[in-house]
Amino acid sequence: MRRIALFALFVGFSAPLLISAPAYAQATRTWVSGLGDDVNPCSRTAPCKTFAGAISKTAINGEINCLDPAGFGAVTITKSITLDCTGTFGSILASFTTGININVPVGANDPFRTVKLRGLSISGVGISGSVGTRTGIRGINILSAAVVEIDDVLITDFTQQGILDGRAIAGAKLFIRNSVIRNNTGNGISAGSTGGANATIIDNVQSINNAFGIAATTGNNISIARSVFSGNTTGVEADAGATMNIDSSLINHNTTGVQAASGNIRVSSSSVSNNSTGFSGSATTFGNNRFIGNSSLGTAPTAAALQ
Repeated sequence: MRRIALFALFVGFSAPLLISAPAYAQATRTWVSGLGDDVNPCSRTAPCKTFAGAISKTAINGEINCLDPAGFGAVTITKSITLDCTGTFGSILASFTTGININVPVGANDPFRTVKLRGLSISGVGISGSVGTRTGIRGINILSAAVVEIDDVLITDFTQQGILDGRAIAGAKLFIRNSVIRNNTGNGISAGSTGGANATIIDNVQSINNAFGIAATTGNNISIARSVFSGNTTGVEADAGATMNIDSSLINHNTTGVQAASGNIRVSSSSVSNNSTGFSGSATTFGNNRFIGNSSLGTAPTAAALQ
């Protein structure tokens, strides 16, 4: 009887330990896999299944990597982090939602406030009735962060913007490189940050078959190089109070190629061709561009004063 009582006492003390989930310390590098499980510690040998599951186990300024080709789910990012699927096929299928929300607020005890996205495919295609169609809201929605870097990312088929930068902070930075933003009902890229003195750098980007290829609101300064804006309702647009410098780029087959206010779009070494209207508003040219095949040139751009 005494042995039975001692065994019962041991089981009583041990049971909570057996049924409670293990607690894991946050790691600077974690992993996701199509064969993973979000109850895992997200290590390389015990990966998580989704980005959302891995984020809570990844330290500030840490990195989540993809082990194999899979869809890893929509995610909200609230701290400095890198999502990197370079070398494999990592995707997010965002049906009836936004693919990635970025909201790293001021005062979040995060000295970096930097989000880096690499090697991702983000799609808004979903099923409506029995038909596959655009159902996702936005590809990437930037609410708050100091710096956002987007490299080698495909964003396609959303009902609103491919990328919306709506930060209300001054001096925000957005870098987009080697990426394709296509087939979105809204703008491919909306540079709508409202804090002032915001910088967006675009290099080797294709924004095609959207409403606006890129549109910038007051206070946003855009630099574009080696990029393509094609098949959009408007290729590039800047409101009064925004500036846009375009170099070595192609703006073609849009309804309107360049839509500018107050001469705030400056074009150099670029081709504005085969648009219904080449220019609307007052843009500036450095005299080394090619304007050909437009149904109408529209408002002839002003020659820049060279120094």
